[in-house]
Amino acid sequence: MRIGIFGTGDMAEALGRHWARAGHELMVSGRSSPGPLASRLGAATGTWQETASFADVLLLAVPAGAIGEVLAEAGPLGGKVLVDCSNDPALTGAPVASRIATEGLVVKGFNLAHVDVWRMKRPVFDGRPLSVPLCGDPSAVDVVSRLVRDVGARPVFAGDLSRAALLEATAAFAIGLWFAGEDAQAILAPAG
Repeated sequence: MRIGIFGTGDMAEALGRHWARAGHELMVSGRSSPGPLASRLGAATGTWQETASFADVLLLAVPAGAIGEVLAEAGPLGGKVLVDCSNDPALTGAPVASRIATEGLVVKGFNLAHVDVWRMKRPVFDGRPLSVPLCGDPSAVDVVSRLVRDVGARPVFAGDLSRAALLEATAAFAIGLWFAGEDAQAILAPAG
């Protein structure tokens, strides 16, 4: 699969490493120089528009506030799958990407775990692979599910894009607990 990565930060690198190991072709663009990250991933670099044209799937790994500018510069998306891993601190309802992208198929995912989880070779806890909720059009979620499996996690269809706001609210809740020193995994533990 051809994956375009919009962003050069930690999430872009952590997920990009998994996808490069899985044999996907990658192209990186960013607000800062994409060259160093592309070199570490064995990827090509391009402008926003070149990366969008290249990719089957685009990872939006830029701050929520920058998504509008990035997508405007990327140009027409022609039904491409857009993976939005950001969390909008304003929690204004639908994810930022879905409020802006009119031609792409937005999938909300990869936003509940800290970047250190994505840096793990396989995110497995107590023998269980990490489950990754995905919200979006079912055909787009099927595509992103493959990318979830490529990082060693388990995809979970969590509903259409209208439910993505719940994922962002869950992230805000859980991350707040973690920063307060609480064990969020114990709070959100499965039934035994």
